[in-house]
Amino acid sequence: MKKTSAQAEHIPEKKYFRIGEVGKIVGVDTHVLRYWETEFPRVRPHRAKSKQRLYRKKDVEHLLRIKKLLHDEGYTISGARKVLKESYRKNTMASVSAASYDQGSGKESQQAIEKLTFIKDELRAILQKVRIKE
Repeated sequence: MKKTSAQAEHIPEKKYFRIGEVGKIVGVDTHVLRYWETEFPRVRPHRAKSKQRLYRKKDVEHLLRIKKLLHDEGYTISGARKVLKESYRKNTMASVSAASYDQGSGKESQQAIEKLTFIKDELRAILQKVRIKE
């Protein structure tokens, strides 16, 4: 049974969730969650010693955002990936910029942030390619 967005919004207060629990919360089948792991670099659940996927609350929130973009707003996988990347970049820049402002930093800090963000994105892309080859 698929859940509507309103039903899927409540996330229990737990440290970790198994893939079946996450599927029920998000309202998609577990194979969809596994597929999204290959398509969205930020979806990386921890693994237990038993190789069971263990999702954190922030992972579940991220998956709910992905579902909203794909199912409710009609984005393609590629489009949703771009929206999330831009959203993440803006949030990171805003929080780091606020910290830089508090410290009296200026243009140099902003340039350093942009360079580090670019490097981080490149490293994530490389990691994704390595994981696919394994």
